[in-house]
Amino acid sequence: MTQTPIGTPTILFSLMKDFALIDSQSSKPKYQQLIEYIIDSIENGRLARGQQLPSINEVAQNFGMARMTVTKAYDELRERGLVTSHHGKGFYVNSTDTRSQMNIFVLFDALTPYKEILYDAIVEGLGEDVNVNIFFHHHNIKVFENLILNNLGHYNFYVVMPHFNQDVSEILKQIPKEKLLLLDIDVPSFGEDFALLYQDFEHNVYQGLSEAQNLIQKYQTLSLVLSSKSFQYTPVGIINGFKKYCLENQIPFEIIPDLEEEEHLQKDHAYLVFRENDLVRFINWSNKKGWKLGKDIGLISYDDTPIKEILAEGISVISNDFQAMGKRAAEMILSKQRGRIVNQCSFIKRKSL
Repeated sequence: MTQTPIGTPTILFSLMKDFALIDSQSSKPKYQQLIEYIIDSIENGRLARGQQLPSINEVAQNFGMARMTVTKAYDELRERGLVTSHHGKGFYVNSTDTRSQMNIFVLFDALTPYKEILYDAIVEGLGEDVNVNIFFHHHNIKVFENLILNNLGHYNFYVVMPHFNQDVSEILKQIPKEKLLLLDIDVPSFGEDFALLYQDFEHNVYQGLSEAQNLIQKYQTLSLVLSSKSFQYTPVGIINGFKKYCLENQIPFEIIPDLEEEEHLQKDHAYLVFRENDLVRFINWSNKKGWKLGKDIGLISYDDTPIKEILAEGISVISNDFQAMGKRAAEMILSKQRGRIVNQCSFIKRKSL
């Protein structure tokens, strides 16, 4: 049977006490416990649209919470559109639609095929009632900063992919840490009180090449193609992991800034490439020369996509699991989980190596 909605803040206090609102032993922040209680009260009919909430001072005094803690909870509820405030009168329930009011800001560098998989997995994991807006910075730090600063306070949560080989932590610190998820790239200066879900690029490249060692050894050298003239970002960890693997295993290697000429390809050599354009160019040039991938010349791509399973009878890849990353990102957003989490990566053997 549906309960009669509360008529006064005093009755809300009584319900809060009955439900043991604040658990001081919980790992969940007190402000989040308060938010969840009020949302639960709305969803279960204990709070109706237009009803008044206790003031910030009243909640703080009755439940031993700091005013800033209560303010943070009410501010977030207001950002979601669930609560409204009237100057001099207090806070009121503004909406009983607890899901559709959640707005997520997503900032990627660019929408490449693998990031589309990642984005789709995030959106699916959040659910269709959550509004997600995506933006792109294209490795322009000024655009990156402006997009963040211009959207502060307009969203409940911010998902940011800081693809830069320079420190952007001061820009990121403009976003409240409890509303921020850093995705794909590690920011070493941020500790466990931030949410980070990222690739360990150095480990991934080193481990992936190690798993492919029996295949790599049949080639004379191994080359890393960076495509430095494009806007595409290459994490330093990729270069470090590549060099570490080659030096430890005494494999002759070369780092090629750009794959611009057919002459860059040599028979009986293996290549690790990143850009989709370089991948297509590599296959076309090999076909023109009559070289068979995996026999006359070796090819490894970074980051898997469905097309790489069938292109040229299958392209070997070192790849992060972007479906899993997107699903985990959605879980972290909804639960407001913090901490440093490394997403899984693996080598997938196909015919190109």
